[in-house]
This record gives sequence, C-alpha cells and structure tokens, in this order.
Amino acid sequence: MEQTPHVLIVDDDREIRALLAEYLGGNGYRVSLAGEGRQMREVLAASRIDLVVLDLMMPGEDGLSLCRGLRASGNRTPVVMLTARGEAVDRILGLEMGADDYLPKPFEPRELLARIRSVLRRAQALPTNLSLPPARGFAFSGWHLAVETRQLTSPDGVLIALSGAEFRLLQAFLTHPGRVLNRDQLMDMTKGRDADPFDRSIDLQVSRLRTRLGEDARSPQLIKTVRSEGYVFAAPVQTEHAG
Repeated sequence: MEQTPHVLIVDDDREIRALLAEYLGGNGYRVSLAGEGRQMREVLAASRIDLVVLDLMMPGEDGLSLCRGLRASGNRTPVVMLTARGEAVDRILGLEMGADDYLPKPFEPRELLARIRSVLRRAQALPTNLSLPPARGFAFSGWHLAVETRQLTSPDGVLIALSGAEFRLLQAFLTHPGRVLNRDQLMDMTKGRDADPFDRSIDLQVSRLRTRLGEDARSPQLIKTVRSEGYVFAAPVQTEHAG
C-alpha cells in the first residue's frame, strides 16, 4: 500500500463529497470523488484505491449493487458503506454484499475517519499470502474435508454437517496450519452470508467449530488459543491440490 492512503468517495450528494474530501484531505489522505457508479468504475480502473466510501442510497445503481459488482469481479478493495437509513436489514445487506464496515447518516466526519483507519489497519494486517489457494481437500488427525462438497468426515467415517461459516473457518485454518491468525484476519478470510454482521469477533464460530471436531473446550488439541493474539491450527495438515 502507498504511504498516503487513497480513498474514493462515491456519493450523489455534492456537498457531502466536498465536505469529506476536505476533511479527509486535511487528515493526510489522497481523495478522489465519484457521483455515481460509472464514475466509480472509471476511477478504480485509472488509480490504485485503498478504500471506497460508498453511499447506499443513490439513484440508478445503488451502493448495494455497486458493492456486489466489485466483489463479483474479484475486487477486494475495502468498502465503508454510508446510508441515511439505519435499519438493521440495511446493515445486514451491506455486509452480505461485501462491505467491510457500515456507518449510518448523519455522522461526524471524525467517526468516519476512525472507521476508515480501522478498516485500513485490518487490510494491512492481512498478509497477501493468506489468500486461499485452490485445494481439493485436506486431511488432518484422521479427519478429511472435501472442499467441493464441503463434507467433513470424522476418523470414524461419520459425516459432520458444517454451516457455511464453519466450513470457511475450518478451510482458513487448514490452509494456514501452524500460523497464528488474529480475529480480524479470520473475519476477513471467512466473511460471507453466514457471518454474523453484529459480532466482529470470531470466538463464537471457533467454539462451534471445536464442538464439530469433538474438541475438549478446556484443552483443545486442534484449534489452540494464543492469548492476546488469536488462534492457531496445531495439527499437521495434508493438502490435496485440485487438478
């Protein structure tokens, strides 16, 4: 990432664009502006953008459609979504479409600045080599996870049902065995429709996954807690590569 983060503000309100451009610029950010989706795509194609501040309620293509389009194209640029509507359903939809954070209008510019800094810190903390490479399956401690079918088989040959969030979490651990992963990194790697948008921690999902794996909560052997840091998958893993 460049030393000066580059933020793209996408909002159909000219006054809000000008206000945020002045405020963020005064706090050390490069700022580009777009009033609608076409301009947003032009800026993204022409410049390296580190974060997008995206308004939800815009005429034509709204923020949800634009965010969904970004993620569908493989663009992982962090997105902070703004909306004048504060209902929980809007927040859920925004996060499900791939937004990284959510701020209802009206808001204080300094609160948006704090959200931007937090999202950028999380993005910078996730090493590029933590992306999940193609794999057909994983074997560990007698267990087997088939990626395509999402089937987890126990050492006794019993199929264990996994939710979407549990599958993504286990896949993240199996792809990076022996590496301590903090909670923000795990959230970044497991975010999806089944992720809880109201709980930024990963602890509950780890607890549920341990139960699926038959772990003793007092002394887990597969997914170990590293105090003040996160979690580590402690068992050796064999990866079955696709193709």
